[in-house]
Amino acid sequence: LPEIVSMLKHLCSVGALLLFLHPAPVSAQLAEARELTLAAAKSMATAAALEAERNEWSVVIAVVDAGGHLLYLERMDGVATGIVDIALGKARTAAAFGAPTRTFSDMLNAGRLQFLAVDGAIPIEGGVPLRVEGRVIGAIGVSGVTAEQDGIIAEAGVEALSTEHEGGR
Repeated sequence: LPEIVSMLKHLCSVGALLLFLHPAPVSAQLAEARELTLAAAKSMATAAALEAERNEWSVVIAVVDAGGHLLYLERMDGVATGIVDIALGKARTAAAFGAPTRTFSDMLNAGRLQFLAVDGAIPIEGGVPLRVEGRVIGAIGVSGVTAEQDGIIAEAGVEALSTEHEGGR
């Protein structure tokens, strides 16, 4: 009996040591994240396009994920191909900084020219980030009419998704 007790104590000690040394499961170390789906990107673009069409504006609409990677792009009839890069740049800027591109346009208009040194950032209104539970999950960028009109269209896309999926911004 003393041998069995001694062996059980030893096994319990080894088990406790293994539990201490064994890291927590990987799932306990990862944050749960939401991501922008293709369906959601299309929904945003559709709402934005409807706003543009309602006003008879032709634009390019780009929707990117949180990393700035293109999910969906729509170029309406009659829009120059060079506008595609501007819309995509606006979306990427909004996603990267988690702020509407109008913020950076306002900074420049106030004389804060340092923002011009930020590589690849587009400081022109029309890019709006999409937030869920405080985290940026993507952005929409619109270009083709005035900066203010681009912003109105982009906001329409975000608002439509926010209404469709509670907690969108």
